[in-house]
Amino acid sequence: MVEEPAIAIPDELERAFRAHHGLVFRTAYRITGNAADAEDVLQTVFLRLVRRTGRSDAMENEESYLRRAAVNAALDVIRSRQSDRTVELVDVPGRDGDVTELRQALGRALSKLQPRSAEIFTLRFIEGLSNPEIARILGISQVLVAVTVYRTRQQLRKELGSYLGDKS
Repeated sequence: MVEEPAIAIPDELERAFRAHHGLVFRTAYRITGNAADAEDVLQTVFLRLVRRTGRSDAMENEESYLRRAAVNAALDVIRSRQSDRTVELVDVPGRDGDVTELRQALGRALSKLQPRSAEIFTLRFIEGLSNPEIARILGISQVLVAVTVYRTRQQLRKELGSYLGDKS
């Protein structure tokens, strides 16, 4: 039996994984609502980080980078799940207490947003970060964050209107 050579994992990458794998998994799980998808996101994020470690530019804020990468990869999973579906599921409008259905409806609505808007909304309402924290992480103004949050909420309200029982 021939042993395959071990893959050398840089110490810095291993340290980053040990320090932040929980954060990446939790972020992905909150968005996808599914442990298997969250595991896929975890792998994707750290594979991207492996590819990135060969570059000379160091990450300024590792935690922010990994959180943003998890949000984006989780949204990619939701989008691909929507495009892979061959049979449309029939949504039952607004049953009280059906959190899974609401999560799926929100996931579909988020997947229709522009990536930056989805990222800001996720950081604000799923990750629970404040507007100033989001502005700092993304390197944008607090005003831009607030405007994006407002517009995104309006767009999601329209997308989820039938689910939420809006007659307008």
